[in-house]
Amino acid sequence: MKKGFDIIETITIASDFQEIQKVEALVDKVCNAIGVNEDFYGNVLIAVTEAVNNAIEHGNMKRGDLEVKVGVGNSEDEFCFEVKDFGKGFDFDHLPDPTAPENILKENGRGIFLMRSLADEVVFENDGREVNIYFSK
Repeated sequence: MKKGFDIIETITIASDFQEIQKVEALVDKVCNAIGVNEDFYGNVLIAVTEAVNNAIEHGNMKRGDLEVKVGVGNSEDEFCFEVKDFGKGFDFDHLPDPTAPENILKENGRGIFLMRSLADEVVFENDGREVNIYFSK
């Protein structure tokens, strides 16, 4: 996460899709506390839950012994959700384009594209094991 952000919330969940409800509750709590416009709430919820789904499925490979950590940072102009997994990481600089003709009918591979479309900025760190999703206030 960028400098200048105060961590206002953190949770740790198991690598289990049933735990997504805890992340949704966190997004609700944070968006209410910060005063996120109702029109942008859906963007935040979808981008963050997509990041957590990716961390569970692709990062931690659905291994129940690994956790996903979610932190929330707040600054004067932005807020950020930080999602960390404990997998091997991935090459986030060379992802297939989900809008390319050869990928358009594939059932997966759109998560990061979606996150980048919904958030103001998406930054990967730690070899892809950490994603920071930034939203303007």
